[in-house]
Amino acid sequence: MKSITIKGSERESVGKVATKALRNAGLVPCVLYGGNQAVHFSAEVMAFKTLVYTPNAHTVVIELGKGKSFNAILQDIQVHPVSDKILHIDFFQLFDDKEITMEVPVKIVGNSKGVMAGGDLRLNTRKLKVKALPKNLPDVIEADITPLDMGNKLYVTKVASPDYKIMHPDNTVICQVKISRAAMKAAQEAAKAAKAPAGKKKK
Repeated sequence: MKSITIKGSERESVGKVATKALRNAGLVPCVLYGGNQAVHFSAEVMAFKTLVYTPNAHTVVIELGKGKSFNAILQDIQVHPVSDKILHIDFFQLFDDKEITMEVPVKIVGNSKGVMAGGDLRLNTRKLKVKALPKNLPDVIEADITPLDMGNKLYVTKVASPDYKIMHPDNTVICQVKISRAAMKAAQEAAKAAKAPAGKKKK
């Protein structure tokens, strides 16, 4: 999985006054959990642009100076309800030998027979929750829709991998090809034509 580097500074004061002062200075207060103790730090708002405002999944390298560096993932983010300004971010520390659970985007690939025949592709699940070692986390999970005909569904079992475990029931639908109104009408007309009585033969 692709990684983003965020450079910040450790925080000594974590009270409301100090937090407000950070925000007024254009900084985002953050906390890193998962290690022996929580690490409080701050970074410039623009440092999170690639991480927050994207549908893609990323791991994060947090550099706090003096040789301190942590691998992590975004765990939670708080934004202002009106301005959408980032108020606070929580991270969870990664370790090479410990599995982590996170959501990974689904990428549709291939050309469905059902879609080419006039069906409508419906994406039911845009992200899948997977569990894996950090080195095995995929950037995206590719869902090949080539075999899907009209009325068919693609289940999570079709995108299984030995590198990660999908944390959803086997009957979870990723996408499906629904019969469009036009295709349904054409099928109905074809059925009527097939049932119509044959014309009388001339003598």
